[in-house]
Amino acid sequence: MNAYRRTATIVGLLYIIGTVAGVLSKVVTAGLLDAPDHLGAVATHASRAQWGALFTLVMGVALAMVPAMVFPILRRQNEALAVGYVIFRGALETMTYVGVAMCWLLLAVDARQYVDAGADVAAQFSGIGTLLAKAMDPTVAIQDIVVSVGALMFYALLYRAGLVPRWLSGWGIVGVIGYLTAGLIAVFSTHLVILLMPLAVQEMVMAVWLIARGFTPGALAPESDRQPVAV
Repeated sequence: MNAYRRTATIVGLLYIIGTVAGVLSKVVTAGLLDAPDHLGAVATHASRAQWGALFTLVMGVALAMVPAMVFPILRRQNEALAVGYVIFRGALETMTYVGVAMCWLLLAVDARQYVDAGADVAAQFSGIGTLLAKAMDPTVAIQDIVVSVGALMFYALLYRAGLVPRWLSGWGIVGVIGYLTAGLIAVFSTHLVILLMPLAVQEMVMAVWLIARGFTPGALAPESDRQPVAV
């Protein structure tokens, strides 16, 4: 297995690990913040909040490694876009995952204090808990916007270089529109998860493609030796 083939396999696995961890974070924390007494629910199920934080961090680390792995390849196409991709989907996106994870961990601590506190100070912990719970929404909205900008750079580079079939990178570019729209709407209103699905599905299809097929060999050859890339 050559270096490029190994990189493609690792990138595909990282996408899958990140997505599975993200789904698990949603599963283990489902319903905790929907209860009338959400702090009581978090205190009772503190381990679920902690696992949610852990899975969120795993997702962030896995997805942050993707730009690091592909940067040496992408920089050959356009170094400015490649650096931008690393900044947005490596650094900035990871910060949002850390922010969400911190909210869950602090919420678990605050919920325990809320349950143990007397009636005279419980309202203070309730206010802090509400703030932490509400802070996740704008953080996720910003995350969607950051992901969209970074993903647009990534898929533009993939399309330009033909590193994967152009129908696949084109699908990613179209999926970015829904992702960005979801983030912008979430800043002012609710989070429309349905708009995230086209890009989420595309990433899983691309992950499987990279594991099974790798990058398009002709796109990795020196400029003078490249063959036309199939679409």
